[in-house]
Amino acid sequence: MLKVVLFDLDDTLVDQEGASRTALLDWLPELGLDHDDPDELVTAWGGIAEEAYARYQRREITFLEQRRVRVREFLGADATDDEADELFSGYLSRYQQAWAAFDDAVPALRRVRDAGLVVALLTNGDAVHQRLKLDRTGLAAHVDVVVASDDLPAGKPDPRAYAVTCEVLGAAPGDVLMVGNDVEKDFQGPLDAGLAAVLLDRYDRYPEVEDRIRTLDEVPLAA
Repeated sequence: MLKVVLFDLDDTLVDQEGASRTALLDWLPELGLDHDDPDELVTAWGGIAEEAYARYQRREITFLEQRRVRVREFLGADATDDEADELFSGYLSRYQQAWAAFDDAVPALRRVRDAGLVVALLTNGDAVHQRLKLDRTGLAAHVDVVVASDDLPAGKPDPRAYAVTCEVLGAAPGDVLMVGNDVEKDFQGPLDAGLAAVLLDRYDRYPEVEDRIRTLDEVPLAA
């Protein structure tokens, strides 16, 4: 019987990709960067961020260090830690201001609660940072349990992430439905760990996946 709906956060409940793009484009003039194709810089920043964050998830570097790596690689600068932190703060303040929940997020969370189910969150991120995001976007009041990867032995898609999360929830894997936008971390990984899962495919990127939804309005609540 379904007891818990376990949501991903970034690009599932919160438009992280949109916030990052908005912040970066507003930050570039401060850096003195001008480019004929801003999308190229957005793509470059995104690729660097993804790799640095993956290193953080593998416990190779800290959350703070992955920010410094992103700045140094993006600017090609041999900045000190203090210099990198100062530079990143220009992006971070804009990024936080741009945080916004998707329009379908709160209604979906309310619908899950109204069905008598637990609303939980499993995010690959720093717990303090992600809780701030929940507070700033108004989502915190609609989530019962938050599990962040820095509280776990490993992040998604490591099987231990889902196993320990289920222990925290006091639920068997088969009683938990994972909903998220990443094929590996939020869909195949949970399935392999014994959870139910549906892929949130807002932009129709994965037509080959059968168990996918296009909006959070479609989250299935039946066992």
